[in-house]
Amino acid sequence: MKELWTLFLAFARIGAFTFGGGYAMLPMLQREVVQNRKWATEEEVLDYFAIGQCTPGVIFVNTATFIGYRRKGLPGAICATAGSVFPSLVIITLIAALLQNFAHLQVVQDAFGGIRVVVGVLILQAVAGMWKKSVVDKLGILLAAAAFAVATFTELSPVWMVLVGGAAGICIQALAERKKGGR
Repeated sequence: MKELWTLFLAFARIGAFTFGGGYAMLPMLQREVVQNRKWATEEEVLDYFAIGQCTPGVIFVNTATFIGYRRKGLPGAICATAGSVFPSLVIITLIAALLQNFAHLQVVQDAFGGIRVVVGVLILQAVAGMWKKSVVDKLGILLAAAAFAVATFTELSPVWMVLVGGAAGICIQALAERKKGGR
């Protein structure tokens, strides 16, 4: 029971103190789950994050669900998921109640402008961290460039991009093994 409560609190803290969505939460998620709690490796968190990206729902919530399930099965998944959404539910309810009365104020609009800039930086930080762990060779750079081009210039679903990336990884590794075995 204690670990279930710990899962709830850990994901509630991440959800309460990070803003900007799933990508902005990645640095705090990695710090809490990998470094502080040692519930998963960096590679596992990136894998969960990638799967969370291509499954329905919010990336952070999906990732919390995977990690909770890995730790304590279905009860862990429920507690981690509940913890991840609890702060947002409370905060959004309060904002919805108050924002309607204050959204027109210049100071509120200015605050949101500043928040957007900071969230952009947090997302860039998360992308840089993922880049360092994921793009490790020339083929990775080529695959990243192709994915960026497809994401930028087409309306292809990210699910297809992730599936193609997974298939490319399998094919590239199979070719490398075949080449190694042929020597």
